Amino acid sequence: MTYNRVILTMTGLALAAALLLNFITFQPNRIAPGQEISLLTAAGLPATLLLMALLGLMAALSWRPSRDRYLTLLLLTTLTLIGLPLAVASYAHQHLPADMPYARVGLGSGFWCMGVFLALLVVETSQRLAQQYRLVGMQWLVTAATVIGLWLLGHSGALDRLSLLQEYSQRQAKFAAELQTHLLLAGAAVLIALLCGIVLAIAAQASVRLRQPLFQLLNLLQTIPSLALFGLLMVPLSYLAAHSPLLQALNVRGIGWAPALIALVGYSLLPITRNTFVALQEVPAQVLDAARGMGMAPMQIFLAVRLPLALPVIIEGIRITLIQAIGLTSVAALIGAGGLGTFIFQGLGQAAMDLVLLGAIPTIVLALLADVLLGLLTRLCHREPTP
Repeated sequence: MTYNRVILTMTGLALAAALLLNFITFQPNRIAPGQEISLLTAAGLPATLLLMALLGLMAALSWRPSRDRYLTLLLLTTLTLIGLPLAVASYAHQHLPADMPYARVGLGSGFWCMGVFLALLVVETSQRLAQQYRLVGMQWLVTAATVIGLWLLGHSGALDRLSLLQEYSQRQAKFAAELQTHLLLAGAAVLIALLCGIVLAIAAQASVRLRQPLFQLLNLLQTIPSLALFGLLMVPLSYLAAHSPLLQALNVRGIGWAPALIALVGYSLLPITRNTFVALQEVPAQVLDAARGMGMAPMQIFLAVRLPLALPVIIEGIRITLIQAIGLTSVAALIGAGGLGTFIFQGLGQAAMDLVLLGAIPTIVLALLADVLLGLLTRLCHREPTP
């Protein structure tokens, strides 16, 4: 039997999620417990049967997959991804009472599970098309079509009673400010760690005696829990800020951006330093000998030979570090540093899960974007120049 097991598994899991898990929840207000509603109740029998038929057809396309079947599968997956929020909008339009202005519809576990399984289906199908048929960019095409479809739904007002969008509409200005703070903290931490990490990696390569204690110290920083490190930084920063007018002018305190930035830089040093050190070490010795034989100075060898050859591995370290920093910046909201974690912890304190999602979903999206973009940059650096 010739079939794609990943496609068959993902469609089966999506079908199980559609039938066994709640699709949406009805909430009379933002903090009241929601009433779980199945897909059959929310979308009706015809739409449920249509979804089951689409998933069944996707599973059938896993048999003896070909270029046309993969393309058909991508089309069906895109339609299904757009159809899921359309079913939510249809239920909200028909069933939410007009005399309950605070009533809203939340997304249930079945909705999220189906979305994840369908997204994995897109990744698998796109990779097959790229590897076997040289059709690259299909994943981006599906993503763009899905985003445009969701934007059109949101712009039309069909999703206005969705709980997640109501949380966003009430906090648009604050969301933009916290998103900017999140990006600044994570970006500044990675940039500072990159500059320091390159210097430390060069020093570790030049001095064998420095190498072991340096990496032991960086490993130790990684083992300290983030909240514990934030707590350790509060007391010295509070003392220094109280006795330094310059630090007071910079708004450095025991809480806020300063301890968050220092902690993020500390956590970011190890992956960047280690990757840079390994990358510089793995430059072939014969290439360096050839550069010296050409009369190149040590700085010329570093900038023109060693650094370009080591760049893909260095970028990989930056990718790991940036993803880690984006996630850890959310925790920094606990010490008043701001960022998207503000919504996460406010939502946990108020038992408002959609407020939690307002902070969690953009954080995940940022991490995925960092992974994709820096992964693409790594592949471009690995690509050999054409003659």
